[in-house]
Amino acid sequence: MNRENHTPNHQFARKSSRCGWMLDVWVQPGAKKSSLAGEYQGCVKIRLSAPAVDNKANKALVAFVADTLGLRKKQVRMASGQTNRKKVLSIDSVAEPDWKRLVPTGL
Repeated sequence: MNRENHTPNHQFARKSSRCGWMLDVWVQPGAKKSSLAGEYQGCVKIRLSAPAVDNKANKALVAFVADTLGLRKKQVRMASGQTNRKKVLSIDSVAEPDWKRLVPTGL
């Protein structure tokens, strides 16, 4: 079986293990409302209304991505970048998430 068939077509997501994925995100905290903002520097750009104070933006990011991909919050966790705008999320899912939900058409 060719492993190439099991990787997403998006630069921002990659398979990390038999039941997991890694997602690169670029976060803009303190926005007027939480929303998707397309792709930026090989990452999914996400605007969050939560401020970058007391881990509020990180918690909001996990909840936003989980909700957008139709996953439970416990399936999404911060792998790196806790204090940076560029972050890597670990997604615990055997099935490949629908990455198109993170980059809507028209952006």
